[in-house]
Amino acid sequence: MDNTKTRSSFPLVPIRSLGPRHRERIVKHLLAMDESDRYLRFGYAASDEQINRYADGLNFERDDIYGIFNRKLELIAMAHLAVSDDPEQAKNAEFGVSVLKAARGRGFGGRLFERAVMHARNEGRDTLFIHALTENTAMLKIARNAGAAVERSGSESDAYLKLPAATLGTRLTEMMEDQMAEVDYGFKQRAKNFQELVAGVQKEPSDPF
Repeated sequence: MDNTKTRSSFPLVPIRSLGPRHRERIVKHLLAMDESDRYLRFGYAASDEQINRYADGLNFERDDIYGIFNRKLELIAMAHLAVSDDPEQAKNAEFGVSVLKAARGRGFGGRLFERAVMHARNEGRDTLFIHALTENTAMLKIARNAGAAVERSGSESDAYLKLPAATLGTRLTEMMEDQMAEVDYGFKQRAKNFQELVAGVQKEPSDPF
């Protein structure tokens, strides 16, 4: 039985798959989080050094990383869908998300979760797992609303969402969302390049003749 949402309650927003060339933007995004946000995201107040190690260790071939960019091509929200190296856990995936303070209240965390769920289904995963601090109520609310079972153990909680098999609809939707995200990213890149060109021309000294 498909207990996952079939109709999103979150705004449609382009979500782009990230690769190794985005590692610098990922680091910048994570380093922009304050101590409290780092604590909620990682379960501890990660230092700059620990965040750099985390970013350096991202395996883009095994895992899936998704991001939401603003008009300046700044990474304002990202999700990590991690898969275990253990063959016995190959059907499971773990979800983690971070959204910068200035971008909150727009449903970005929920949209990233839905995107991860869809991809996990299309990849043949049957369980999405979230390990979060119990005080991370926003993340746990997203999981509960999606139908996940949440088990609390003191200061930490685990959420398990059973995933139905992929359908033609989920595969086509993912394909279309990928294309939309690529178009959006390209448009923002061209706009950014144009703005930088104009800014550079304006800074040039005027011709005295």
